[in-house]
Amino acid sequence: MPATVILASSSRYRRELLSRLNIPFETESPSIDESPRADESPKETSIRLAREKAKAVGKNHPNTIIIGSDQVAECNGTPIGKPLSFERAMDQLRFMRGKEVLFHTALCVLDGKNEDSLQETVITTAVAFRNLPDEELASYLMIEKPFDCAGSAKNEGLGITLLEKIESNDPTALTGLPLIALTSMLRNCGITFFARGNS
Repeated sequence: MPATVILASSSRYRRELLSRLNIPFETESPSIDESPRADESPKETSIRLAREKAKAVGKNHPNTIIIGSDQVAECNGTPIGKPLSFERAMDQLRFMRGKEVLFHTALCVLDGKNEDSLQETVITTAVAFRNLPDEELASYLMIEKPFDCAGSAKNEGLGITLLEKIESNDPTALTGLPLIALTSMLRNCGITFFARGNS
């Protein structure tokens, strides 16, 4: 019987990415405080939150493989979160235009059958934003409404037009779930991707 996999996230973007792997999984939203700590970098925040998400969901699901992930962006050392409104999204895009933004996407996988098994990594994606005028930025936001995305741009959609360059070891990391690293971790947990039962 294949192991149960739970994605510790309510993000539709992560759910859509995980569905590419053609494995059965469930989702559960973790209840944690996602506030950054004063003594940690954005990269450190991302891995701590990914770990806390996985552990929070794992407490209620023994013998289960739990996937936790989190993304924190930064520009010139300043953390960039989800804007949640048009006004804040405009402020973010104005701040980031013409600059490089680092998106730290953390991944943590817990194997409930092995309490000592905790795999984690952070994939950092460097994104160069174009220096665009307010009119174009506002038009983009009204069309795509990316208010639930850190950095206020959906690279998998029209937001790609705001970008000049993307550098990453994993093209899926920027969207929110680094599948290249994840497939390695899941294989370590005994998950197969081409078994007849996964079709």
